[in-house]
Amino acid sequence: MSLPPPREVAIQVTGLNHFFGKGDAQKQALHANDLTVHRGEIVIMTGPSGSGKTTLLTLIGALRSVQSGSIKLAGTELAGLNPVQQVEMRRNLGFIFQAHNLLDGLTARQNVRMAIELTATPRADYDRVADAMLASVGLADRASYKPRNLSGGQRQRVAIARALVNKPRLILADEPTAALDKDSGANVVHLLRELANHHGTTVMIVTHDSRIISVADRIVNMIDGHIVSDVRIKETMVICAILKKCPVFKEMSPSDLTDIAQKMTEEHFAPGETIIRTGDIGDKFYVIARGSTDITVESAGATRAVAKLGEGDFFGEVALLRDQPRNATVTTREPVVVYSLSKENFLAAVKTHKSFEDQMSTMLFTRA
Repeated sequence: MSLPPPREVAIQVTGLNHFFGKGDAQKQALHANDLTVHRGEIVIMTGPSGSGKTTLLTLIGALRSVQSGSIKLAGTELAGLNPVQQVEMRRNLGFIFQAHNLLDGLTARQNVRMAIELTATPRADYDRVADAMLASVGLADRASYKPRNLSGGQRQRVAIARALVNKPRLILADEPTAALDKDSGANVVHLLRELANHHGTTVMIVTHDSRIISVADRIVNMIDGHIVSDVRIKETMVICAILKKCPVFKEMSPSDLTDIAQKMTEEHFAPGETIIRTGDIGDKFYVIARGSTDITVESAGATRAVAKLGEGDFFGEVALLRDQPRNATVTTREPVVVYSLSKENFLAAVKTHKSFEDQMSTMLFTRA
């Protein structure tokens, strides 16, 4: 059994600032933001108008130049790219913006074909591929219509078809369902989910449309140019399911479990790897999600095995509660996935959640 590979990072934003205007009129739109998005994730960005959502989206899409900080797309740095290089980066992205940017003199089919013509698709297949994509957004009978003969919602669907037709690795969308009715919006959301699940497409959506929240893996909220929260919806549900198997969390309410789960980080370890070592300074609390570990202690110059831990078991709390070095070594028996909680968040959880504090007190007595 081999260790599952870590998830591929699609977008890495580090220390990102952005300014509009100059001199006394200069205004800071983004403030030292950090964000990591993995391949295949659908991230919805929310927040009031003017909070910086669209600015961040256009910077990630290489539609603006990075002024301060870093943005990497699949490892490629955007900061410092010249205009020609920015255009080249954009060729691999799919954009869905409120301004449809359709060419009025072309039919819906021809507008979608423009995107296909940038690929290696055989010329003879252009119309077939374009028509299939238009049909998937409910416009099979509008392929020969020009934008002026389509409603606002239909024009939006043509723009969506054009953005999705080449199955890009990254799709950036600004209010993609704002002009769509319930059924059309649901259809578009289904297409995005399919691309994420089956093609590893990463999707970032700026929206105020609560109807599409259910498609998200994460919800990022921005206020006044700051990312103020990043809720990992589906991962949080998975972590909560693991925590429910752990005795120290059994008395917690769903809201308390969710609060802790949102602060935990997934970590992977290979067989034979040491997760914590006797004498090290304790900085994390761990819950095992998959795999098993051996617990050993050193006594009179010899190493002695004292326990085996598996899914739903936890370790690392003694050093954190006593503010002492680790009193045991934890080594993996096989590939292991754990969810870790920083010392700061662990101690805050103990202080905040009475049932957790009681369980930790009991465990401290038995394990110390």
